[in-house]
Amino acid sequence: MHIKTNVALLISLLLATPLLFNCATITTGRQTKTMQISADTPEPNRFVVRGTTLIDLEKGDSPLFFQGMGYSPYLAGETPLYGDAPGNDDRYNRHLPLMQDLGVNYLHIFPRLMPAKFFDALDQTDMVYGQDMWIWAWEDDLLAPAYQTKSLNDLKEIIDHTYQTGRPDRLVLFSVGDELQPSAITKTDQKHPDVRNYHGKHLTVTNRTPSEVAVAKLVDGAIDYELTRYGQRHLYCHTSWTHVGPVADRPDLDVAPDHILLPDMGDLICMNIYTYANGVKTSPKGSVTGTPYQGYLEQLAREMDQPILITQVGLSTSPINPKPWVEGWGGHKVEDVPAMFRSVWQDLHTAEGHEKYCGLTFFELNDEWWKSGEDDTDFNRHEPDPEEWFGIYSIDPDNRLVPKGDIPATVKELFTSPLPEP
Repeated sequence: MHIKTNVALLISLLLATPLLFNCATITTGRQTKTMQISADTPEPNRFVVRGTTLIDLEKGDSPLFFQGMGYSPYLAGETPLYGDAPGNDDRYNRHLPLMQDLGVNYLHIFPRLMPAKFFDALDQTDMVYGQDMWIWAWEDDLLAPAYQTKSLNDLKEIIDHTYQTGRPDRLVLFSVGDELQPSAITKTDQKHPDVRNYHGKHLTVTNRTPSEVAVAKLVDGAIDYELTRYGQRHLYCHTSWTHVGPVADRPDLDVAPDHILLPDMGDLICMNIYTYANGVKTSPKGSVTGTPYQGYLEQLAREMDQPILITQVGLSTSPINPKPWVEGWGGHKVEDVPAMFRSVWQDLHTAEGHEKYCGLTFFELNDEWWKSGEDDTDFNRHEPDPEEWFGIYSIDPDNRLVPKGDIPATVKELFTSPLPEP
């Protein structure tokens, strides 16, 4: 898999459609996948893409690098499973200064509708944020009209909330969908074998899988809604994960080669990249550190021609790893996590092509008790499920954050020290 410009295809597209910019062309197998954003589509007011870099127009043309933290502040006794937002209370006046002291300058927000007091606390910092726009990831048909309508309506609700309660001037990006499941991708592609192209109001994609078209349609609809209702737009992406691509030459992917998902439908590439994940652990050694993590980052940089944001990386400190065949998912000792954080930081900043990366986000600030979801009282119990233990802080009986050993101090060390030499 390699980047390749198909001149004939691009010329034909330019003749058939309005002028396009932010073009991406990726060759997979025999086909060249393309993605373009129309030149008639306004760029965002503040955070914009220039080639393979992300810049803040308020601060000039220097490339940005986000030192990020995943933030889902559901505390013990709270859950989003019934549509509730996290509590609208003083927790944000404690959490946000804590993160700023760690050197965090970017928050990747997971709850759909963050409460007003979060944004009030954000105003007291210089941090910016990105908004995850979760959609149901297990759908058997991502192109089904009912699913598309429901998902787009959910996206519109989040956009409305951003303008009514949020801080659009501090928002970097909207991420449409997060980690589509392999079964959803495969079933969608099998149901719509002839759907390969999409020409929307803002996005045009060609030679794609049906699942990629499904995501492109939602991104296009969200951009159009924001522009039509609010007269401006932000950066858009889809957050994917290494199990389904886009790096395709791996023996352990969860989809067949014909169903590899390239998450380029938008302004930048957003990827959850875990050290133990499929596609990563089978990567060749990196050029400097010799780790497969660096090897993955280097190949991803070679193959992408948009800025890349690592939206999640972390380790679960759950008491057990309930799936021994998924080595690394859980069961890590608290004292082992700092070394991994330092390793991925070194891997990224010394990797060939590191200039294409515009940020790294550790997952996540605090443990989330609600994630198992077995019954109506689950969010009151901290269970062994690894998904409940990714925080760099634990939660005590009074819902206060407690540092997990040296993990928070390690984040501060990395985020406030000079960058490693390439």
